[in-house]
Amino acid sequence: MLAASLRVEAVAVVAAAVLVLLLSPAAVVVVAGQHDYGDALHKSILFFEGQRSGRLPPDQRLRWRRDSGLHDGAAAGVDLTGGYYDAGDNVKFGFPMAFTATLMSWGLIDFGRSFGPHKEEARKAVRWATDYLMKATAKPNTVYVQVGDAFRDHSCWERPEDMDTPRTVYKVDPSHPGSDVAAETAAALAAGSIVFRDADPAYSKRLLDRAIAVFEFADKYRGPYSSSLHDAVCPCYCDFSGYKDELLWGAAWLHKASRRREYREYIKKNEVVLGASESINEFGWDNKHAGINVLISKEVLMGKDEYFQSFRVNADNFMCSLLPGISNHPQIQYSPGGLLFKVGGSNMQHVTSLSFLLLAYSNYLSHAGARVSCGAGGSASPTQLRRVAKRQVDYILGDNPLRMSYMVGYGARFPRRIHHRGSSLPSVAAHPARIGCKGGAAYYASAAPNPNLLVGAVVGGPSDATDAFPDARAVFQQSEPTTYINAPLMGLLAYFSAHPNPAEWADD
Repeated sequence: MLAASLRVEAVAVVAAAVLVLLLSPAAVVVVAGQHDYGDALHKSILFFEGQRSGRLPPDQRLRWRRDSGLHDGAAAGVDLTGGYYDAGDNVKFGFPMAFTATLMSWGLIDFGRSFGPHKEEARKAVRWATDYLMKATAKPNTVYVQVGDAFRDHSCWERPEDMDTPRTVYKVDPSHPGSDVAAETAAALAAGSIVFRDADPAYSKRLLDRAIAVFEFADKYRGPYSSSLHDAVCPCYCDFSGYKDELLWGAAWLHKASRRREYREYIKKNEVVLGASESINEFGWDNKHAGINVLISKEVLMGKDEYFQSFRVNADNFMCSLLPGISNHPQIQYSPGGLLFKVGGSNMQHVTSLSFLLLAYSNYLSHAGARVSCGAGGSASPTQLRRVAKRQVDYILGDNPLRMSYMVGYGARFPRRIHHRGSSLPSVAAHPARIGCKGGAAYYASAAPNPNLLVGAVVGGPSDATDAFPDARAVFQQSEPTTYINAPLMGLLAYFSAHPNPAEWADD
């Protein structure tokens, strides 16, 4: 579990020194390889099975995982079993889980045909999240937003199957508002309703009906959940950008899912009030501004709604800020090896989310026969945007100075000591006896590779201009995977598995 720019983890289990293997590029020489994007897509989806909480289904493929969190919610009289652990810990954080579900769904919505034989397993990954979010929103005007005491959890290094830390339940309601997490949850349910519209119409309708109700709650009882639940959700997932962006984001997804005029009018009425043009170079679990502009711009580019032209201008400006040679934005930089990076930890969350927006927008532009306007910097074609996105995906898969794939299980060389409890501790099958809270300290401190491969996990990766990577559990900012790194990557990999050759992108 990582914050967008800062994460403080109270891991008190390690007193011994940790051997850190620092991999540093001797020279910045990158040789492009031929990647199997379909294999990488399959593995990126498989990762989510390793993050599952609850009772695992018979078709569970990562067999070193077992049932966990089977009594989640019981203390509060609700069923909160299921869902995903966000990263390498055993807490279920609703805010990043909802964003994960929204981005997985967006990838399927825009690039569903490109998923090919992996479409059904991708839908299953979405449903594991939306099923949980339906449980978390079953009580009117209430959203259960977290299961687990983060500070107690982070003081232990134990398997989810063994965890004995408090499974405290946290919620937002009219007396303790959380417009940000509630609106993101509404967005996730609305996006999911589109994914299941043809595959399961009845489920799709339930998702949309719930999304409408949850958004109404988010908008009526306004306030940031970081204030209502500060001690529980901060510093892990504080909403630093406020809740206004999530309200616009939720309305945009409800408009897309329902086509109800009221959501179009909501966006129109609140565009300025809720700051649609702010922080346009940001997109992630905390800040939705760039995503809002790209999502709504499709309406303009498809000729459906000229009123939203300002969103397209914002989206163009955002795209220009990401293009090498055009961007002079101080928060957008590229390493010598070609990796987009932003100051702070867990850089790959920025790489995958921003690359997804580049690809999605390029798709909208192509269908409209349009280009990105960069003012005095000229213009850019959809192909130029795709090339930047593909370069980032290829870097993740191994086209980098270290010749290292940052996806576990993909390629010959990948991270072996990821910051992940279940992966780093012996499986229940290998070590049936319980490993207690402090019993995992030796495994955490060990220089040995993790015994269980969390196939498909993408770690935080290089976080500065050096392209260096420490393959060490202790450096969690770089060695920890998260669900919201993988979620946007699914759509990227699907597209490039179907369209790997830039020469075929004939839209310039």
